[in-house]
Formats: sequence, C-alpha cells, structure tokens
Amino acid sequence: MLIAKTYIKISMHHTLSYEKANVYKGINERAEGEWTDTMKERITITLDDRLLAQIDKRIDGADIKNRSQEIELLLSDALGLNIPSKAVILVGGKGTRLRPLTDKMPKGLIPVQGKPITEHLFDLLKKHGIRDVILSTGHLRDRFRERFGDGSKIGMNISYVEEAEPLGTAGPLRLARSLLKESFIVSNGDELKDINIPRMFRLHRRKDALATIALTSVQDPSAYGVARLDGSRIVEFVEKPKRENAPSNLINAGFYILEPEVLDMIPPGFSMLEKDVFPKLAKEGRLRGFPFAGQWFDVGTHERLALAEKKWKGISSGDEGDEE
Repeated sequence: MLIAKTYIKISMHHTLSYEKANVYKGINERAEGEWTDTMKERITITLDDRLLAQIDKRIDGADIKNRSQEIELLLSDALGLNIPSKAVILVGGKGTRLRPLTDKMPKGLIPVQGKPITEHLFDLLKKHGIRDVILSTGHLRDRFRERFGDGSKIGMNISYVEEAEPLGTAGPLRLARSLLKESFIVSNGDELKDINIPRMFRLHRRKDALATIALTSVQDPSAYGVARLDGSRIVEFVEKPKRENAPSNLINAGFYILEPEVLDMIPPGFSMLEKDVFPKLAKEGRLRGFPFAGQWFDVGTHERLALAEKKWKGISSGDEGDEE
C-alpha cells in the first residue's frame, strides 16, 4: 500500500535552558500576541498525508493559526510540558453545613457514588498525568493519612501540610511554599469538577497570567460570586448579585492555576484568595478566566451532596466541550 507523504517546514520555539520552568516562561505570549524570550529553529519533517489532514482540522485561525503552532502544541502535550506538575487540594474545612456527617468524617472523605470526594479529584488529576499532590488538612487531619498514606496504593504521590488553625483558601499555600517552585494547581476539596486542564493551562500561559480561574455556568448565579469579563480577563467578581443584574452566569469553580509569584501576595495567617489576592491581580490585568462546559457540583450542603450522588457522571474520558 502506497502512503502519500508531504514535506513541511515548521518553526519550533525553544529556550536556552532545559528547566521546565524556563520552558514555560519561554512560550508565554504577551497580550500583543508576540512570542517572547524564545529562539526559533526551523526544521523540515515528513508526515503522512493522513496525519497532516488531522493537523489541519485543528487549525482554527484564532488560537491555532498554522501547522507549526499545532505541531508544537502536540509535541508539548506529548512531552508533558502543557500541564502543571503539582496540585494543592484544600481539605482543611470543618464542613459545618454537612453536620452530623462531618462530626466524625472530614468533608473531603465523604463518599459520592462510593468514592471519597477527594479521590474523584485525584481521578481528574491522574487523567491529565498529574501525580504530585499536596493535601492541606485541618479538621480530622489524621483521617486523610489513614485513608491515603503517601498515595502509592492509588497511583499518587501525596504530601501533607497541616493547618493548626483555619487559614482560609490562601493561607495554606504559604505552608506549602517550599514545594511550589513552578506553575501549580489549587483546588477546593468540596467540589466535583471535570475540567480540561491542558487547555486551561494553555490559556494561562498564552495570556501571561499570574492566576487563572476555572469558571462554570449556573442558571441562577445570585448565590455566588459572578465574574465580569473583558475577553478572558477577569475585571472583577460581583458578590451575590440579583439575578437580573448579574454581569454573567459564570462563577468561580474553585479550581485555579497559579504562578509562584502569587505566594508573595498572601498575608500571614488567615487569608482568602478570593478577597485578598484575586482583586489585586484583577487590577493588574493578570487574572484570567477559563469557562468550561464539564460537570461541576458543589457538595457543601446535604441538598447539593444528594444532587451530586444522583447526577455526577464521573471524570470524562475525552476533552470535548471545554472552552478556551
């Protein structure tokens, strides 16, 4: 069988350093759309025409403008450069709205469809090749170590930081500072979510963001903080607006990609990303939003937990439906 092949020339971006952090830095794109801090090397490759046809289908003229960009993107995905390598999951809360369940069991270990909430989050991370996780524990902290240990039995590498007293959503990150040297994920531990993390990370890098927030849509946003957007840039969050006055139906899904520089903005003690950090980043134009179409459930109340038990479909096998 004869297979048609085509020679194409592509320009590949690379940096002077082999460190992953510098690779990330090297392919950041400024707001003006220029590639920065990179060198280009032109190479010629031969591809099966069928492969080339599939590559051409992915060129949308917006995010992917040509074959070179798409091939570079595919190579970055294959080499694991389009994904943060570490995640922090916040599981220290007392879960007062879920009492009496949380009197003897931390919220993150409450089962949904026979599996702890935290383990569903592990499934999301493992789907995208992320194995290194830091659990920030507080209430009934020993139960997490008893359940997961170092994570080796479930294919994870788990470290722990312990909150002697509640530290909010930002304070625990200061405890983990020595472990967070490059782009990293932060996720609330009381939500189920199905997000295309590589696409979210590509937006984060392309827009040179210091923080990117996953945004999910709800029919009635009046009970949440609602994002006001200018393109992908988050201008502000409007807290619990009247439904008719909401700037959008996009709310904070409790899943973030952050740069280590953000740690310098966190004050000592109890602090919240949502109140103490994100508004500052929004004023600087360094806060981005990533709307996604995958499932999301807040399981922080008995009613919402029951809804998730009925309707959660688990982590999808594909990446269809996500946005950039």
